[in-house]
Amino acid sequence: MEARLNVFGNAVADKVVKHLVSANQVISHSTLPASTQELMRLRASQINGCAFCTDMHTKEAIAAGETSVRLHMVATWREATVFTEAERAALELTEEGTRIADAAGGVSDEVWANAAKHYDEEQLGAMVVLISLINAFNRANVIIQQPGGDYQAGQFG
Repeated sequence: MEARLNVFGNAVADKVVKHLVSANQVISHSTLPASTQELMRLRASQINGCAFCTDMHTKEAIAAGETSVRLHMVATWREATVFTEAERAALELTEEGTRIADAAGGVSDEVWANAAKHYDEEQLGAMVVLISLINAFNRANVIIQQPGGDYQAGQFG
C-alpha cells in the first residue's frame, strides 16, 4: 500500500506539516506528562482510524517506557483499571474533542470540569491544542491513506 500523496514531496503540504510539527513540539515541552500526551494521541488516532498515527504513537509510547498492557487497554479505557483518574479525564476529553460531530454541543461542561480537576491551565491549553493537532494529522493521513506499520520511534525527531 502506498499513500495517495507524498506530503514531503508536495511544497504546500510539506510547509504546513512542518508548522504542525513545530506546534506539536511546544506541547511536547509543556508540563503535560509525556505519557498522557501519547495516550491522548493514540486514542484520537484509534477513533479516527489513522493507521500511521496509531503506529507512530504506540511506538513512541513504548520508547518512552509505556507498558504494552496499558497501550492495549487504551481503546477500552473506561473498563480498564490501569489508568489514573487524571489519565481517564484526559482520555475522556480526547474522545469528546475528537467526536465533535457525535456529541451535540461538543465537549460537555462535565468532561471539561473533570479534566480541570486534574490539570492546571497550562496543561489544559496543551491538551486542547494536542487534540486539535492530532485530529488534523489523523484527517490528513486518512485522506491520503498513509499506511501504518513501518514507523520507527524517534523517526521525526
